Amino acid sequence: MIKDLLKDAEHRMHSAVSVLEQDLASVRTGRANPALVERIHVEYYGAETPLIQLATISIPEPRQILIKPFDKSTLKGIEKAILASDLGLTPNNDGQAIRLILPPLTGDRRRDLVKHVHNRLEESRVALRNIRRDVLKDMKEYENEKLISEDEHKRGEEELQKLVDKIMAELEKIGLRKEQEIMEV
Repeated sequence: MIKDLLKDAEHRMHSAVSVLEQDLASVRTGRANPALVERIHVEYYGAETPLIQLATISIPEPRQILIKPFDKSTLKGIEKAILASDLGLTPNNDGQAIRLILPPLTGDRRRDLVKHVHNRLEESRVALRNIRRDVLKDMKEYENEKLISEDEHKRGEEELQKLVDKIMAELEKIGLRKEQEIMEV
């Protein structure tokens, strides 16, 4: 019973880590990265469609993103979606493809991005704490209903704390790696 709770908790915690990694992939660093634009939604025949489904996204140079739509009629929609996004980039449309030139980040902008990364990290930590709280509550209920003994409850708490510590360390590594990417000139 405890193993099932811990297995479920571990799955939920790894999901939280995956969400953090996806969120941080879309945070701009000094280098071009397709993840910056893949999740931008473009109006396509009345439906909001992710850009990755409408075009190939490549990196021809370290500070440039090249977007080649499968259907040339979507160029204007893609351009409009990029301008509406919070990237702060101006698309260059040559009639065949869109080029995004990433300007170098200023020191202030880098610090703002690091703050953003720290906020996302804190949200992930809170998610882990909430998962831990839920599992501890379930364990307590199981103990009160005499489904598990007090010793099993204590062992379960210790195993859960080890799991939380391991996942927290993983989050810290992810955050530190992203912070170093941002601060790299």
